Amino acid sequence: MSRIGKKAVAVPAGVTVTLDGQTVTVKGPKGQLAWTIAEEIEVKQDGGELTLTPRVDTQRARAMWGLSRTLVANMVHGVTEGFEQTLELVGVGYRAALKGSDLSMALGFSHDVDIIAPSGITFAVPKQTEVKIAGIDKQLVGETAAKIRRIRPPEPYKGKGVRYAGEKVRRKEGKKK
Repeated sequence: MSRIGKKAVAVPAGVTVTLDGQTVTVKGPKGQLAWTIAEEIEVKQDGGELTLTPRVDTQRARAMWGLSRTLVANMVHGVTEGFEQTLELVGVGYRAALKGSDLSMALGFSHDVDIIAPSGITFAVPKQTEVKIAGIDKQLVGETAAKIRRIRPPEPYKGKGVRYAGEKVRRKEGKKK
């Protein structure tokens, strides 16, 4: 029994959920998201709640049950509040700036690194060493943050690089005399 899958997804006021076969479309104040649920899962809408149940009792159905419920809940959360990821730039001369809606970063290379904002993603630079990535799709926000971090991941000796806010970098001891 999936403990996550058993929970109903609450649909707040101002959000409309449309079921078209296996496709769930969620429309809210921040935008619209759609996703096709696996055939093994049945979706029912009753009032302000969505309930997901497996059609058959197979291992794949049980696996998709909790996943589907979480993805639908993330879609509802995304169109109401949105998602945000914060990156920190640590290192001498490491800084970020906005060029229109795109992001330009100096990360110790001989050139600036420019990142074009994917559709549905907005960048914000409150400080030169801080980048905020926001959007309604949780997967796209996380993937964009991971791609930016992959350009210059934190190194273990001085801790320089791009890291998630609050990320602990395991430091190594330098060489001895």
